Parts: sequence; C-alpha cells; structure tokens
Amino acid sequence: MIGGMTSPLRTPVPDAGDDRAQTWTIREIADEFGVTHRTIRHYEDLGLITPERRGTVRVYHRRDRTRLNLILRGKRLGFPLEEIRTIVDLYDAPLGKASQLEYVLGQIDERRADLEQRRADIDAAITELGRFEDRCRDELRGLRAR
Repeated sequence: MIGGMTSPLRTPVPDAGDDRAQTWTIREIADEFGVTHRTIRHYEDLGLITPERRGTVRVYHRRDRTRLNLILRGKRLGFPLEEIRTIVDLYDAPLGKASQLEYVLGQIDERRADLEQRRADIDAAITELGRFEDRCRDELRGLRAR
C-alpha cells in the first residue's frame, strides 16, 4: 500500500495476523500451476518465493502465488531465472524508479526481439520443409509412374 492505495505493480501482502487472508499448501499451489513440489521448493531455495513456515509446513500467501505465476510466465517466455528474479523483485520495490522501469522495458524489448527472430527462423524452417516435401513427393510420383 502506498498512500492508502494499492499500486498496480505491487502485490498486496496479506497481514500475517489476518485470519481471513487466504493461504494455500504446497500441494494446492503445485496442482494449480501444474508444477511439481520439487519445482516450487527449487524456487524457494533460490529465494524467488518465500512461503511462511509453520513448523515443517509451508504456507503460501497471495504474494507467493503472484510471484510463482510471474516466474512461470517468465520461464515460458524464455527468460533466465536471474532475469526473472530481477523483474519479479521489482514488484516488491517502491514505485517511481525510472531506472527500474527502463530495465524492465529493456528486458521486454530484448525478449521480444529474440522471440521474433525465433518466429522468423521457424517460419523459414517450415518453408524449407515444405519445399523439401514437394521435391520428395514429385520424385516419388516419378518413381511410381515408371
């Protein structure tokens, strides 16, 4: 909360004393996101998520769910974990830092350029496969016609 308002870039963290704050178990989080317990523990070991501990039980709050969602989205987009860490950590940083926003925008630009290049490479490979397929089919028809 900043000045009594929730920032659109910050994830509200429920008050630990608020009994109404929803929490999730590792099983619930893993099932929801379709990942293994090991994956979640790995992200925890890296400090990307920090669930509350109640004895040996991990208790996940909304902040953890949001961060896990961002981590998995970053992985799907091909970001390395250290870049994901930097970007996700910005959600917890105070807003208004131009350098932080410039950093994120730079990362987005780089990733977009990489994905566009991959798309162009895939399109070229599909086109080449199509040409090769056509040649193979023509040759096969010629062999069958004899």
